[in-house]
Amino acid sequence: MTTPNAHPLRLALVPALSLALMGVARAQNGAPADGDVTLEMLRQQVAAQNDRIEEMDVALREQERNIALLRQVLNEERLESARARGATPPANLALPALAQGAQVPLSQPLPAQPPDGSTALSQLAMAQAPLAQPPLEQPVGQAPASDSRPPEVAQIFDQPGVLTPHGQFILEPSLQFGYSSNDRVALVGYTIIPALLIGLIDVRQVKTTTATATLTGRYGLSDRFELEAKLPYVYVNGDTVSREIFTGTAVDNVFNAHGSGLGDVEVTARYQLNRGGPDKPFYIGWLRYKSRTGKDLFEMVTDCVTRCVANTTGTGLPLELPTGTGFEAIQPGITWLYPSDPIVFFGSFSYLHNFKRKNVSRTVLGGQRESLGAIEAGDILGFNVGLGLALNEKAAISLGYDQSIVDRTRQNGKDAPGSVRVVLGTLLLGGSYRFNDKVSLNVALGVGVTRDTPDVSLTARVPISF
Repeated sequence: MTTPNAHPLRLALVPALSLALMGVARAQNGAPADGDVTLEMLRQQVAAQNDRIEEMDVALREQERNIALLRQVLNEERLESARARGATPPANLALPALAQGAQVPLSQPLPAQPPDGSTALSQLAMAQAPLAQPPLEQPVGQAPASDSRPPEVAQIFDQPGVLTPHGQFILEPSLQFGYSSNDRVALVGYTIIPALLIGLIDVRQVKTTTATATLTGRYGLSDRFELEAKLPYVYVNGDTVSREIFTGTAVDNVFNAHGSGLGDVEVTARYQLNRGGPDKPFYIGWLRYKSRTGKDLFEMVTDCVTRCVANTTGTGLPLELPTGTGFEAIQPGITWLYPSDPIVFFGSFSYLHNFKRKNVSRTVLGGQRESLGAIEAGDILGFNVGLGLALNEKAAISLGYDQSIVDRTRQNGKDAPGSVRVVLGTLLLGGSYRFNDKVSLNVALGVGVTRDTPDVSLTARVPISF
């Protein structure tokens, strides 16, 4: 009587052993065994089959461990791949039952035993042959590589949250449109009493429109490290509308200026600090360097003849608008992502430091240079937070808030006249659509929530994988 835990292969040997005993009995009775199978041959075949069974037991246990590992890795990759495509992860993330394919020969009934014992054992060995070549796409003992990349979401911030895979290059052309409108009141004169001003009151409305075309390239040096370079081309147009009081005119004056050219080139390095996963945060550290390749405000000619407040130095308007900030800067930061099905939370913290410039001067109309001394633009502390939600396999949306605190500008070691701390806050809404595995579209809309922030910004990106 066999126990329920008896191995099917061992049970398959019972008929073979019965045939062997029958052959021994016939040999003792003087009758020849069928097929000339001797007792020694049967013993050798039984011993070989026992060794074979032991080998297959070891292989089966190893395959079961590999299948469990494959199932865990594939579950993570399917979840991340679904979010990277902008898709809701499927309800069933289980790996197909590869173990069942490997165990089919064990669960099938053994072929009918012919009277020839050697033939029966040969068919038994053939029945075990599929186990030596299990239907696995990966080699036995090797799991597919899993880089545990962060889930990709619709990009609404400047710094993306997903790294470029090892050896892959992404070319991302983008176009950004921005519009801002500011009011400025300038008082030039002196007061006799607080309610009475003698002098000139200049009220201005400054409306600025910018368009920035950027070509970005990213390359994955490893599964956790990438380099990025940005080459922007900037076009900016500004209209200044003003009316001077006490000058005998009620007509608004409009002064227009524009500028175009290469902006500030940027280089960024990013590194994934940890191995995240579903319900586990990802942390990506990055370091950005911004050059001052664009034309800055100090290179622009200031016109104090056509438009100036009481001919006061510094109140004139530039004849051309700058395309760069005029300061080199370095910005370390960290980006975090937290996948929590079906939403991905993300955000970042950063600090931008502008390097001081010495012996700065600006040009006024007529080619004269005015010395300004040492200028140090205020550093910027920034943070943002958002969430992404997949709509289907190709589309996803993101919602977030970005805020930057700009410190005062310093001139010759002191706060520059009129320099104040500025808070920039932007509410962003973005969406992405994946056309195929290589091309996708990302659109982000930003709305300023503070007076100093641009009123609206619209950005379109088209990342292309190679």
